[in-house]
Amino acid sequence: MVQLTALSRNDAGIETALGILKQRFGDRMQTGTSVRQQHAHTTTWIANQPPDAVVFPRDTEEVAEIVKICATHKVPVVPFGTGTSLEGHVNAPGGGISVDMAEMNHILTVHAEDLDVVVQPGVTREQLNTHLRDQGLFFPIDPGANASLGGMTATRASGTNAVRYGTMKDNVLALEAVMPDGRVIRTAQRAKKTSAGYDLTRLLVGSEGTLGLITEITLKLQGIPEAIRSARCSFPSVDAACRTVMAVIQYGVPVARIELLDALQVRAVNAYSKLNLPETPLLLLEFHGSDASVAEQAETFGALAEEFGASGYEATSSTEDRNRLWQARHDAYWASLQLRPGAQGISTDVCVPISRLAECVGRAQEKAAELDLLAPIVGHVGDGNFHSLVLIDMDQPKEVARADQFVGWLNEMAIEMDGTCTGEHGIGQGKMRYLTRELGEATDVMVAIKQALDPDNIMNPGKIVAL
Repeated sequence: MVQLTALSRNDAGIETALGILKQRFGDRMQTGTSVRQQHAHTTTWIANQPPDAVVFPRDTEEVAEIVKICATHKVPVVPFGTGTSLEGHVNAPGGGISVDMAEMNHILTVHAEDLDVVVQPGVTREQLNTHLRDQGLFFPIDPGANASLGGMTATRASGTNAVRYGTMKDNVLALEAVMPDGRVIRTAQRAKKTSAGYDLTRLLVGSEGTLGLITEITLKLQGIPEAIRSARCSFPSVDAACRTVMAVIQYGVPVARIELLDALQVRAVNAYSKLNLPETPLLLLEFHGSDASVAEQAETFGALAEEFGASGYEATSSTEDRNRLWQARHDAYWASLQLRPGAQGISTDVCVPISRLAECVGRAQEKAAELDLLAPIVGHVGDGNFHSLVLIDMDQPKEVARADQFVGWLNEMAIEMDGTCTGEHGIGQGKMRYLTRELGEATDVMVAIKQALDPDNIMNPGKIVAL
């Protein structure tokens, strides 16, 4: 595991806070070793740094009470959604209290006529979409995992639909949050736009729990499309596939999803999902709209792809076929692990301007081969974002070192291309070392904001910026 420096502990304050919280919350505060370790679990190679206790609040008032107790005794507070984050976001490097939002999982109000919904942070995206289905509505952000909407907001998540519907920052209208001193604030009303003061909503979206704990979210909704059509085609090279993506975006085809799988990833998906796709770079697409518009979009894409040497182009409106293809995409992580049984998959992501995408993906493949690493690639390439899953034996220090070299090199290359070290995973602990390289003195402004709002550094300390 990648070891991290622990923060100094306030043992006296933690002990006092634990006693108060136990008296107040009883069985809803747990200190068992397995529960604490599970709440620091990250699906990555970052070492587990468990909290001292886990508390399960049921409403905003209880969250505020927890934060006030912790603020009084200067005890760290770490929010927890479903634990699907990838960069150590839920670790507790200074100990403290993990606040698990699982019991704050109520859909509070659906305003169907306004296309918005108010939810608690523990609601998951699948739970919300199941609830909305009968009303002809859906929430489009799909990071793959059935993450909580609070966690998705805190990490500024995106996913396969971002090319058409944007990311969480584009779909959050307003937030309720508990600040580091225990105050409860609302960042905005439900209006679709506002010029009223600082944009506190966007400040908290992506703040990873370092500025406050999100307790209520107002989200934009979309109408379920009249028609959905999926398409796939294979390419002779990653370069040809990426150039097709650039052409599609520049031509203005309103694709809802456009995903790249490199040849190695296609091989993994074939074996795991029992498909028979050509084992060459593959694009998966989805079009939303009326029957006529999706047919036109699919036809236009097919013509553009043909210019770049695409083969095996197929488009379908069959729900069964569409679901099978996209389930295979969502199973890419598990499929990749079968390429090297027993290995651990280390996922990293970068995002670059679309004009640099083909070069970036190609160089990443070459670097992985140079370092003798197995690293299949998938990407939300409609917005220049891709993921590399490095499969390594954690018991081999030299191999771990090569993987760390690759991840560092990939992040640096993306930054050099005017891109970012993370398109959607977030900074957490794992990518802190690249943030200053990417944003320079802007990180000093982040530090100033953090210190102004959280002078005692109790809100998810040790993440994004170092104090």
